[in-house]
Amino acid sequence: MSKPETSRWWEGRVIEGRFPLQQWLGASDHSAVFLTEFAGQPSQKVAIKLIRVDDSECESELSRLKATRKLSHPHLIRILECGLCRIEGLPYLYAVMECADDDLSQILPQRPLEPQEVSNLLPPVLDALCYLHRNGFVHGRVKPSNVMAAGNQLKLSSDQAAPVAQQNGQHRRRDVYDAPETAAGIISPAGDIWSVGATVVAALTQNLTLAETASPANRDLAETIPEPFRGVVRECLQLDPNRRGSLREIQEHMQLLAVPADATRSMAAPVEQVPDGDSEGRRPIRIAAAVVMVVLGILLVVFHSVSNKSAETGAATSQPATVTAPASTASAPTPAESPKSTEAKPTPRATAGEVVRRVLPDVPRRAQNTIRGTIKVVVRVLVDPSGKVTSAQFRSHGSSRYFADRALRAAQRWQFSAPEVDGQPTASTWLVQFRFNRKSIQATSHRVQS
Repeated sequence: MSKPETSRWWEGRVIEGRFPLQQWLGASDHSAVFLTEFAGQPSQKVAIKLIRVDDSECESELSRLKATRKLSHPHLIRILECGLCRIEGLPYLYAVMECADDDLSQILPQRPLEPQEVSNLLPPVLDALCYLHRNGFVHGRVKPSNVMAAGNQLKLSSDQAAPVAQQNGQHRRRDVYDAPETAAGIISPAGDIWSVGATVVAALTQNLTLAETASPANRDLAETIPEPFRGVVRECLQLDPNRRGSLREIQEHMQLLAVPADATRSMAAPVEQVPDGDSEGRRPIRIAAAVVMVVLGILLVVFHSVSNKSAETGAATSQPATVTAPASTASAPTPAESPKSTEAKPTPRATAGEVVRRVLPDVPRRAQNTIRGTIKVVVRVLVDPSGKVTSAQFRSHGSSRYFADRALRAAQRWQFSAPEVDGQPTASTWLVQFRFNRKSIQATSHRVQS
């Protein structure tokens, strides 16, 4: 393919009389991708990829693509149809496939991934590679542009995959994600392992140079890659293909260090962790605990009521009632005081503050498009009597440090009207919650006790 821009002009053409080239989605120096239509898939977005091939390679490449089309795995982009065609007299392979919404290469220029995001990304990629290797295939092009999101699933591209025997001996231009031996035409499952390691380095650091020079001897890895990924990367980036870790070993390494989503719930309620058949024996303990909590709640209500009543009447006691009395109210009367002095002083009049300036986080549209689901960030801000924020810190930074940092910066610029007590402005504390999703960024706030 001469230039990626040239492929834009192909919009409106129809391939093989069946597949119209609709919206242009992207191109490389040897391929172009368009939206298209496919019979039997009316509600699903479908893409067609056109791949430039030499006349001498047409049959072998078509055979490879037909073999790949038979693959079926939930974390592989599914190929629906494939064939050969000519555009302006030149031969092209075409592959009609599921249309991905985006890929990892679109995210990394905007921000690195958080460790938790990489933890979510690796299992689908490893599962897809295990399936390929188990069926005698090698992917050969594991890199961010081929790690895709289709709907709610992460998937690996499949149009580059090939039977292992068909891959070896093919010399090609090596990029930063390819194993060193690919320069000699050796393309194997061990090469996919190297590419996984290089992709993890790039995802966590955005540093393609580091991915290109990454090796177990590279000291920079110790400073830039957190565990457990540092160990995974070191296993993947062994110069000797025979010394690289296996996919199963990487999966087991990740599983051992993974923290279940409900781990905090399990640790907070260990009484629920009981052997089978013993749940009835534990039930009285849980019921007793609930009863104790109810009784404590009743006692607190009674104590609060009695304290308020004694504060209102100002009844003399042997000890001053200072537990619930505000600093500005009178203490218990002394015998030398007149009867009028025993009356409770009026409760200070207070007015609640409010937000006078809201600032939403400054997030590039492309970065916002990388969000899956909703990211919640809660910031606790201290506000002085003039209404300015003097301190801001995370109450909860959510699943992404990138968006959390932008929320913190925004919260520092909020302004408030200070609450007043007896007409005097006073300091206050607020919780500001930000909610990020692909469509919007929302902010809510409420005042809390200091």
